[in-house]
Amino acid sequence: MSITLYIVRHAKAEDRAIFMADHDRQLTPDGIIAAARMGRYLHRKGVQPDQMISSTAPRAKDTAKVFAEQLGFDLTQIQLDEKLFDGGPKAYLAAINALPPSTKTAMIFGHNPDVSYLAEFLTHENIGSMSKGAVAAVTFETSDWAEVSGRTGSLAFQIGPKQLV
Repeated sequence: MSITLYIVRHAKAEDRAIFMADHDRQLTPDGIIAAARMGRYLHRKGVQPDQMISSTAPRAKDTAKVFAEQLGFDLTQIQLDEKLFDGGPKAYLAAINALPPSTKTAMIFGHNPDVSYLAEFLTHENIGSMSKGAVAAVTFETSDWAEVSGRTGSLAFQIGPKQLV
């Protein structure tokens, strides 16, 4: 039995203004379009997540909502985790390890450099810096999310919005 994790970097967000906290930045119109394109791409690939977890930052949360709309996932079921905003890769791993055994496919939405580090840590692949709106799909030969750790995953694919144009 295997499980799949989709690691998603939030789509393009507005530049940080002097008066705005980094946490509160919103998606740009181009970011919304790119997120919808990526969500449609995953839908065509047959992706049906059982769980979605997102940072509380609007740019990540709204990326998750756009993906959810494209994938037919109930927006009210998106789990928000404030630790994903500034908690580093360990916060992402903790959220993943806490997923219930009934979850076979999960998506986690967050920020760089954490999502890129996470993808590299889990797969031991050279992921580089994930582009805005990019997705890394990682599979694990286990059915227990608590067993997910460094080098236990295999990179199924990595794709960004610009590759879909």
